[in-house]
Amino acid sequence: MKRPLIHDIFRERVLQVLARTGMSYAAFARKAGLDRSTLSQLLTGPMPRLPRAETLAAIARSAHVSVDWLLGLSQREEVGAEIIEAVMRIEPYRNTPAHDTFLGWLKAAQGSRVCTVPMGMPDLLKSEAVLRVEYGAAFETKAMTPFDAVTYRLEMLRQPHQQLEIATSADSFAHFAAGLGIWSELSAAERRAQFRHMIALADELYPALRLYLHQAGRLYSVPFTLFGAQRVALFLGSSYLILNAAEHIRMFSSRFDDLIRGAVVQPHQFTAHLREMLRQIR
Repeated sequence: MKRPLIHDIFRERVLQVLARTGMSYAAFARKAGLDRSTLSQLLTGPMPRLPRAETLAAIARSAHVSVDWLLGLSQREEVGAEIIEAVMRIEPYRNTPAHDTFLGWLKAAQGSRVCTVPMGMPDLLKSEAVLRVEYGAAFETKAMTPFDAVTYRLEMLRQPHQQLEIATSADSFAHFAAGLGIWSELSAAERRAQFRHMIALADELYPALRLYLHQAGRLYSVPFTLFGAQRVALFLGSSYLILNAAEHIRMFSSRFDDLIRGAVVQPHQFTAHLREMLRQIR
């Protein structure tokens, strides 16, 4: 059998890194300090070639892998202290659902089981008016807004073979219905409109979208998202803690299963539960 050429191995292994991290060419190029067109040419150009030494080193450093592994000279991927960072790292969060890296993780996990435990009502079900109350400053940017990000995620979920499971507290919906906390600036009519929005989306997307509600006093979990068997992202408020080790993924998958077993509202009951709450908003 013909041995793969070294530049083909290089391409394949960099693409493996991109698939595993969920990063786009542009995001990875920024992280490595490279021009996006340079990286694109290296990975998809018609004339396969190896990068210059400094470019190769920048790619290896940003990917947390050894140069030898990128070139197919070794099967050992990590190097030195980078072993820890390869299975556990911190990613910043910019206080908006329009988080490039998070959307990249979602895209990379398409077709896999994605499970999420948000801090409260899931952003995916929020209307633009409600998102503006929570993420007002993020709408002032010329980049992707929170509503754009939610629209993008909904479009992904509408594709064949997609599935998303959400486990969250029933109290978060009750607090919204009552206009507590930051929701106090929304009128009863605006809160009713949000409930109708959620009901319509949940009816449309079920069973690809399944929501489980538990009582906050009985069950508790830190916010996290499980992206298939690839990674788990723990939300820390100002950043994400990313875990890639198989044992971590199994642990959080088991925790998510505990949450859905303890849910007081199952997916097939979710819209009926919201309709009852809607009737109580005055």
